[in-house]
Amino acid sequence: MSPLLKSVEQVGFEAIQKKRIPSHITPADFFSEVNELKNSFSRLINTPTPDQIALIPSVSYGIATVTKNIHLKKGEKVIVLDEQFPSNYYSWKRLTDEYEAELVIIKRPLSSTVGSDWNEAILNSIDEKVKVVSMAHVHWVDGTLFRLEEISAKCKKVGALLIVDGTQSVGALPFDIEKIKPDALICAGYKWLLGPYSQGVAYFGEYFDNGMPIEENWINRYESEDFAGLVNYNDGYQSGAFRYSVGEQSNFILVPMLNEAIQNILNWGVDTIQSYCKELITDTLGELTDAGYKIESPEFRSNHLFGVRVSEVSRLDQIKTKIQNDNISVSIRGDAIRLSPHLYNDHSDVSKLKNCLLA
Repeated sequence: MSPLLKSVEQVGFEAIQKKRIPSHITPADFFSEVNELKNSFSRLINTPTPDQIALIPSVSYGIATVTKNIHLKKGEKVIVLDEQFPSNYYSWKRLTDEYEAELVIIKRPLSSTVGSDWNEAILNSIDEKVKVVSMAHVHWVDGTLFRLEEISAKCKKVGALLIVDGTQSVGALPFDIEKIKPDALICAGYKWLLGPYSQGVAYFGEYFDNGMPIEENWINRYESEDFAGLVNYNDGYQSGAFRYSVGEQSNFILVPMLNEAIQNILNWGVDTIQSYCKELITDTLGELTDAGYKIESPEFRSNHLFGVRVSEVSRLDQIKTKIQNDNISVSIRGDAIRLSPHLYNDHSDVSKLKNCLLA
């Protein structure tokens, strides 16, 4: 979970104060800030169609929306990854069970070249029986980087959908809809988008243009801008992915906060974030590798999120205690010490971590 920028915090305070006097909230406000957020996110992921963006409260909501609009045949396959985050697993388990389809879990290779071998295993598993590949850009446990452009091309070759959970990457690692061409991109806002909890964004591609939302709310219906006519019930939906947005999507506090956060990211540039993190950690990772720690090669990991594995797993609890005693914030995921540097870190932070791990 990222910290909040001071400017994001200030936008939140101002939004709370505005809610004190509801007469200051106009019908237009139900749409204007939502549209600003969609435009900002569209720029971040390089898509010219903000109408394909929906507002969601969580990744599980976005994945549930996806699975509601997918029908399988008995024996068809859905591919997910080993140790995938639970929100990107349970809906697929339910869907494949319902249709007597097969949920294929691509295991993490037990090799010295995990990134290369894992990508290869995914590509080799995509055949004509595969109808969906659902995965992240970087793995949430250790930051393994996946070659989404190649995987997307293979999916399209066999007629499979590619669903991407971008929570661990979008905002800190470049993601280009025009290059990767996913069928859906689901992102929580509280991590690399630097936003508040319970506010996320999702891109839905052409496959979902005429799909069914998981809830029916007033604002996703055609001409919902006409408040006086809301009781004239309308079977049509707003255009694009508007239909998939959560009820009460016009969250007058969280929406402007997330938009402010993304505006800052756009001003910095995602490439700048990756470059800064790379400069920050490269020398230290070399020293840790020399000391026996296992770290994925640069080609198959990101610079903003990656795992450091201990050669002797029995030492992990001891190292975890040292890290906590030194007041260093990391995540332990399986046998990986997961590190997540960002612009708020500097060389003194990295030195403190290095001294802790090498002591």
